[in-house]
Amino acid sequence: MLLDGSPAPTATERPQDILALLGDRSTLARGTSYRVEEADGQGELAAYRRLRRDVFVHEQGLFRGHDLDDRDDDPRTVVLIAKDTAGTVLGGVRLGPVADGPDLGWWAGGRLVVAPSARGPWGIGAALVRAACARAEAEGVLRFDATVQVRNEPLFRRLGWRSVRPTEVAHTPHMLMRWPIGRIAAQATTRKSALGPLLAGLLEPAVRDAAPDPVGGARGSAARAALGGSGFVGDDGAPVPGTDVIAACDAIVPSMVERDPDWAGWCSVLVNVNDLAAMGAAPVGLLDALGAKDASHAARVLAGLVRAAGAYGVAVLGGHTQLGVPAALSVTALGRTRHPVPGGGGRPGHAVRLTADLGGGWRPGYRGHQWDSTTHRRTDELRAMTRAVAAARPAAAKDVSMAGIAGTLGMLAEASGCRAVLDMAAVPRPGAATPGDWLTCFPGYAMLTADEPGAPPLPAGPATGAVCGELTTGEGVGLRWPDGEITEAVTSTVTGMGAA
Repeated sequence: MLLDGSPAPTATERPQDILALLGDRSTLARGTSYRVEEADGQGELAAYRRLRRDVFVHEQGLFRGHDLDDRDDDPRTVVLIAKDTAGTVLGGVRLGPVADGPDLGWWAGGRLVVAPSARGPWGIGAALVRAACARAEAEGVLRFDATVQVRNEPLFRRLGWRSVRPTEVAHTPHMLMRWPIGRIAAQATTRKSALGPLLAGLLEPAVRDAAPDPVGGARGSAARAALGGSGFVGDDGAPVPGTDVIAACDAIVPSMVERDPDWAGWCSVLVNVNDLAAMGAAPVGLLDALGAKDASHAARVLAGLVRAAGAYGVAVLGGHTQLGVPAALSVTALGRTRHPVPGGGGRPGHAVRLTADLGGGWRPGYRGHQWDSTTHRRTDELRAMTRAVAAARPAAAKDVSMAGIAGTLGMLAEASGCRAVLDMAAVPRPGAATPGDWLTCFPGYAMLTADEPGAPPLPAGPATGAVCGELTTGEGVGLRWPDGEITEAVTSTVTGMGAA
């Protein structure tokens, strides 16, 4: 029996809506008389194409005979349709990758059609457009275009689309429009934009105290050490003044420590060793600070930490463990180098290279967010990757953090006082990751470097490297597509900390 007292559907009945299961008849009565879903089978595809022919060929005269093209034959093309309660197709829209070959995250929507009898207050056209936008973003798309008839431009603008430029299709005026996908910018804002204002209290004394003392005293050494010191502000590690020691510290998100303790322990080593590697430092040892609800949970965290330390060949020197408290994990890493590579050493005209380990796959439970490229690697492979920056000594280097590839590139560009342009067709990417996921996930081992064009690649063993962009004047990060168009991924600085 349902909540409204009516009999529950039998096992063979297909429930149409959660509201029906709850017995909320009044809300259902006020609902729309259609639903939008992906076309299922050749019958629904044929109905959608017949509707297109009726409207675009016979009603509007845009095409002769039919309006079919290569996109209809592309197996990657998705067709969304609107159906009434009887299953009749009332409208539809298609979307999919623009170009043949690998999906670069550039999709287009098109052939939006609504049956004449279904036009008007039902809002089927708008519903199909909104559904197409949501589907494109769910597929990891970073550029979503549509070429619409000029008379439909106001509808698309009301739905949030932006007009790009006039164009022509079938000798009829159209407008190229673009759906603004803010995935990268939102991630950068959420993860990093608070750093500048938050750390201003640490930055300002360093600048002030670095000036000569008015009575002739020397500059304060403590000031030079603040946030990495001059040239290393906001870097992955901090050079310890007067030594060749690099110190780095990273904490793991408490929820991850709680629900996936072994992986949290592994990652606590991984991220810190990567921080040292980005500065060209060889790891010396680690210190851990662990909080756990009980000894069993702490043991699982430490098991992952010890396993990773063994794989990377780095010693755990000591630390602190406390039981009976909420989950928490932080690791400090110490390394050594006489020639630290800054994250802000790039200059306009430098080539941007991404060197990433494309092996492995999504960590179970973190699909689209954390790529595990390290747990299956041998020690010699891991060491080849972590020693690569020290061997190549590029002008600037930064390991890809939770800001993702695009956000981390924005941080490198900001620290260098530059803007970055990323060439989407040249970015090394595993086949199992969509462009949107890959540019925003934590990729295990991935290093962004900037150097003079023609500089040698990083000798990073199993990792794949490619020049995939450049630094220019300005700020932010742009994505360059095969047609030469550049869309904005990050429009300003990422952290607000400024140049290093």
